[in-house]
Amino acid sequence: MWDPGQYQRFAGERGRPFFDLLARVRASDPGYVADLGCGPGNLTAALAQRWPGADVTGVDNSREMIAAAQAEAARPRLSFALGDLRDWRPPRPVDVLVCNAVLQWVPGHMDLVRGWPDLLAPGGWLAIQLPGNFSQPSHAILADLAGSARWRPLLAGAVLNRQAPDPAEYLDLLAPTGCEVDAWETTYLHVLPGDDPVTEWYRGTGLRPVLAALDPGQAEEFVAEYGKLARAAYPRRPYGTVLPFRRVFVVARRPRA
Repeated sequence: MWDPGQYQRFAGERGRPFFDLLARVRASDPGYVADLGCGPGNLTAALAQRWPGADVTGVDNSREMIAAAQAEAARPRLSFALGDLRDWRPPRPVDVLVCNAVLQWVPGHMDLVRGWPDLLAPGGWLAIQLPGNFSQPSHAILADLAGSARWRPLLAGAVLNRQAPDPAEYLDLLAPTGCEVDAWETTYLHVLPGDDPVTEWYRGTGLRPVLAALDPGQAEEFVAEYGKLARAAYPRRPYGTVLPFRRVFVVARRPRA
C-alpha cells in the first residue's frame, strides 16, 4: 500500500525532475495527454495547467494514490483512473505520454517502453524519468539488510524496486522505432531537513515493499536498523543532510509521417 502523505513529505524534491523532464517536451497544443503512474495527481494537474485545452488522464494501480488524486480532478478535462500501466491502452492516439518515477517498479520495463511509440499520435511525445541509484548507500543498505539472517526469512516474498539502465540503452531502444530521442541523466544533491530524512524519504518509496511484508513491530525494528546505517552513510551537516539522487530521463518524439 502507498501512503500519499508520506510520499508527499518531499514533494518539492520529488517534483523537480518531473518539471525538468517536461521542459524538454515541446508540444504546443496537444489534445490528449496521459500520465501513467500518476501517484497522488498533483503533477498530473500541472500537465492540465500547462495544456488547458487537452484532455488529461492520470492512471495508477494504487487505490490510495487514486483516492488522493481525485482531489485534483475538479479541473476541467482532468480525470483519473485505477489501472495497471502494463495493460493500459488509450482510447485514441496520445499526443503526450508521461511516465514519471514509476518504471523502477515494473519488471522488464524496457519491453514495455519499446512499444509505447506505437501509442503516440504522429508527432506525439513520450517522456520518461526514473531513478538510477543502485550504487548508492541507500540501496546497498536496504538490500544487505533484507538479505541478512535476521530479515531474509521474513522478506522472501518482498520485491525491491529496480533501477534505470544507462541513458544510452534507452536511446538504442527507441531510436530504431524512428523516434527522435533525447536521453540524459542528472544527479541532484537534495539538502533534506530533519533528524533522519534519508530514512523518511525511502519510507515513502524504496522501503515500502519491506514495510508491507512485516507486521508493525517488525517494520519499525527494520526501519530503526536502516535509519542507524543511513545516518552513518549520510551524516547530518549544519545546513541539512545531503542525499545525492541520480535520475535518468528520456524524451522521444514520433515522426509526423
